Amino acid sequence: MLTGATVVLPTGTVENGQVAIDGARITRVPPENAHVIDATGHYVIPGFVDLHNHGGGGASFTSGSVDDILKGIHTHRLHGTTTLVASTVTGDMDSLTHRAGLLSELAEQGEIAGVHFEGPFISPCRKGAHSEALLRDPHPAEVRKLIDAARGRAKMLTLATELPGGLDSVRLLADHGVIAAIGHTDATYEQTVEAIDAGATVATHLFNAMPPLGHRSPGPITALLEDDRITVELINDGTHLHPAALQLAFHHAGARRVAFITDAMDAAGFGDGRYWLGPLEVEVADGVARLVEDGTIAGSTLTLDRAFKRAVTVDGLSVEDAVTALSATPARLLGMADTIGSLEPGKYADLLILDSAYEVKGVMRRGEWVVGPQLG
Repeated sequence: MLTGATVVLPTGTVENGQVAIDGARITRVPPENAHVIDATGHYVIPGFVDLHNHGGGGASFTSGSVDDILKGIHTHRLHGTTTLVASTVTGDMDSLTHRAGLLSELAEQGEIAGVHFEGPFISPCRKGAHSEALLRDPHPAEVRKLIDAARGRAKMLTLATELPGGLDSVRLLADHGVIAAIGHTDATYEQTVEAIDAGATVATHLFNAMPPLGHRSPGPITALLEDDRITVELINDGTHLHPAALQLAFHHAGARRVAFITDAMDAAGFGDGRYWLGPLEVEVADGVARLVEDGTIAGSTLTLDRAFKRAVTVDGLSVEDAVTALSATPARLLGMADTIGSLEPGKYADLLILDSAYEVKGVMRRGEWVVGPQLG
């Protein structure tokens, strides 16, 4: 039982609160002979949920072995991400279906929450750090091939919905319970509205890899922000977004429609150097990842504890709104709000202890300490 902490609950923040844990779950009544941990002067918040993550700890989810992937998962757990969706990058269909099968096994084992396909069905005009030679239009039959390869563990697929087959693919994804995410897109405002009406529900890293907002050509950003059916991903690392852009998104969408993500690549939690993102070489310098060939930003080295701290200390968000964007909103989007995303009896004991400077001092996942309490 954790006592004395400032506990962030769905109903608000409770001073001198307590959280009781029995086995893997939060409970209303502490078990007999419960070990009591005094967390006075600290926050207790739900574990973070990352919808969009390509790797970490020097390991890649897009090309690494099972051991590599587990290393990357553990790296992010050390930084408070207790639930993670593993993301692929653009590749040929055979390699993507093989990767989907491997990742689905880890999802079946409970190591990840599912698979996110980012590419190959994206716009060459907004390809970002994806190989243009491997891009293709989103033919529904090929989209279905990826879904089937993930064996029921596909959670999300990012596509440029304006491409031929885009709207039919959105409808196919919606019919199969897979999130259709609009991203790496060159769509107009009107085309984006059409995709939302067809069933798209997420904006992949809003603002990045899409046309900018214009007063005569409002583009996809306006359509995605104004529609209550859309949850917008934001990469809050200080590189991908100006603080004013983040404030604009929160002003229009609110915390319940914002999901902070990492879009992390191998270097997250590891360090500067040369890496590979799919078939493309990446140089990481001062924590910023860019393609060697042209300097394009190539994912991030972000961990969600840094995103949380920046949200509160730099962006001026309340602790409650930051928790919502990092835990409750992505959990709801994944259809997992009954088990994760908030500190409530019956849900998994996925939680963090933070000090007054918002530094991680303990990480628990399903009742087991990943990082033991450091409260001295």
